[in-house]
This record gives sequence, structure tokens and C-alpha cells, in this order.
Amino acid sequence: MVYVVGIIGFIGGFLAGQMLLYFMLRHKSREDLIRDKSLKWQYGILNWLVAILGCYSFIQMYELYF
Repeated sequence: MVYVVGIIGFIGGFLAGQMLLYFMLRHKSREDLIRDKSLKWQYGILNWLVAILGCYSFIQMYELYF
């Protein structure tokens, strides 16, 4: 059961990361996003960190309450 909770937390964290990126990059033009390769590393890693944090937090809540 902990695996299911971890997967749900990871997917939820990934979606939260996508929403965060949408909020942070809303003022960037399409050309800026294509040309600036540093954005790929800065914001791409941020999304995966939020996904991992979501997975970790869901697993911790599962262990705490169940």
C-alpha cells in the first residue's frame, strides 16, 4: 500500500511542480524558452524536486496516520 501512496504523491508533486513552473514562467516568451538553455536546467530540476518532495511527504503522512 505504501507504494500506491508513493506513486500518488509523486504524481501529485509532479503536477504541483508543473503548476509552479507555469506560474514562474508566465512572463517568458516562447523564443526565450527555446533559446535560453539555462532555463531547462534551472526549472527542469525544480519540477523533479517538487515531485520527489510530494512523494516523500505522502509516504510520511501515510506512515504517521496508518
